Amino acid sequence: MEEALSRGWDVTVFHRGKHEAPAGAHALYGDRTEPGGLAALAAGEWDYAVDTWSDAPSAVHDAARLLSGRVGHYAYVSSRSVHGVPSAPGADEDAPVVESSIDHDGTDYARAKRGGELAAEAVFGDRALFVRAGLILGPYENVGRLPWWLNRIARGGPVLAPGPRDLPLQYVDARDLAAWTLDAAQKGLSGPYNMVSPSGHATMESFLTACREATGSDAEFRWTPPEAIEEAGIAPWRELPVWLPPGELHGTLHQGNVERALATGLRCRPVAETVTDTWAWLVSIGGEPDQRPDRPRVGLDPETEARVLGL
Repeated sequence: MEEALSRGWDVTVFHRGKHEAPAGAHALYGDRTEPGGLAALAAGEWDYAVDTWSDAPSAVHDAARLLSGRVGHYAYVSSRSVHGVPSAPGADEDAPVVESSIDHDGTDYARAKRGGELAAEAVFGDRALFVRAGLILGPYENVGRLPWWLNRIARGGPVLAPGPRDLPLQYVDARDLAAWTLDAAQKGLSGPYNMVSPSGHATMESFLTACREATGSDAEFRWTPPEAIEEAGIAPWRELPVWLPPGELHGTLHQGNVERALATGLRCRPVAETVTDTWAWLVSIGGEPDQRPDRPRVGLDPETEARVLGL
């Protein structure tokens, strides 16, 4: 929304009103899961619609049908999860996807997102764009992955740093995702696009170093091999956010092919910029973001970290 407003666009936000819409946007209110919940969208015309729904695909289908004929282009923010886990390293948009339908109940994230794609396509056809996002980081993140690392490193002292140091990471800054999506809508792009940085855009070392520099911390990284982390019973991704050890899951989440997005204008800002801006945002809100209610809290317990580090 901020990206669209910065371009001077007229922006309409449809939401339940649990958070303030950005200044300058026109807000429409409704709950798409309730009978008549889309009534606020019954009138009006728009050049582009961007839908971020993550639950039952029928909600995407209902919205798309209501807007059909009054919206020029429909971008659905999907997920690389539609390819299933594991998927082969280097997989592109043509890799197999999970089976789903518009009638999926939304209980499985990958199938819900795939069903959302099918719902948008059923109505908008070649005017439907599937933005298959990977790991999303940056200011306003409410899952807590980058915020946890920033807050942990800001405390300083010995920090369990999961190795190897040169382990490639693949993520997308939410602002880069937004800019590409709006550009793609203007261009009339359709079909699926993996929306994530090239693998190795950052490494674990450059990522954690950026956190230390942004916070001005005296943190001392204790690089720990994956085998020791596994032996300690520490869960990758959940207890050590962003990190996955070399293997199938790393190949799935950090080694995807993004040539199609790069060829159509995706630009990924340096990791230091993403980290620094996220820290500035965290400081501005007191250090702790509102936790997304449908996701578990992430991060390593201090006692576990101290035990593994022998402190």
